[in-house]
Amino acid sequence: MIREKAANAVAGIPMLLFLLLVVLAGMWGFVNGAQAHDGWKVLGTLVVVVIGFTSLFGLTIVNPNEAHVVTLFGNYTGSVRKAGLWWVNPFTLRRRVSLRIRNFESAKLKVNDLDGNPIEIAAVVVWRVVDSAEASFEVDNYREFVSVQSEAALRNLSTTHAYDSHIDGATSLRGNTVEIADDLRREIQARLEKAGVEVIESRISHLAYASETTSAGRSRRGSRRPASR
Repeated sequence: MIREKAANAVAGIPMLLFLLLVVLAGMWGFVNGAQAHDGWKVLGTLVVVVIGFTSLFGLTIVNPNEAHVVTLFGNYTGSVRKAGLWWVNPFTLRRRVSLRIRNFESAKLKVNDLDGNPIEIAAVVVWRVVDSAEASFEVDNYREFVSVQSEAALRNLSTTHAYDSHIDGATSLRGNTVEIADDLRREIQARLEKAGVEVIESRISHLAYASETTSAGRSRRGSRRPASR
């Protein structure tokens, strides 16, 4: 697995001032060389100007709660997490990864609980990226991975617990909301560990019997009504 490490980054403001001085000095030398008809001096100062301009592309701005994942010719070289202006190798590619806290709310899933009753259930998951390298390279799309794995964990939790339990000490979806939320968070975290994601909180946002269950209950109650005389 690819773990996050610090990139070799230089403070951007001093580097910017240095590169500007290099470019200005190179342009001044280019003009002097052209006036003196000194071909070698013109060529040398032109190379300096090109290098200076090219090096300016190594400047990168990192915002708060953001990381820049740096790769060089396909190889991961590190991540820049500290906010500010930084300079890295200008030939590297930099990918921004947000480290902000995010919410994901699943769709209303229709599943069968432990007793086989069709129910509707949905959950809210609060998460954030804690390892920018894993989020970038271990999964194809970490946002989609979070949504798919969260819904898979919610389905699994629903099938292993009853909506309402009539057994003393048994955990149910409706009667033990705190325990269910903790179980859900742990299962989602286990599934997202390889994606560099931390699950801060998860909770059930919707829980109800499915429409066919309530309709069947109404039908049974209707069939038990005494016939009118």
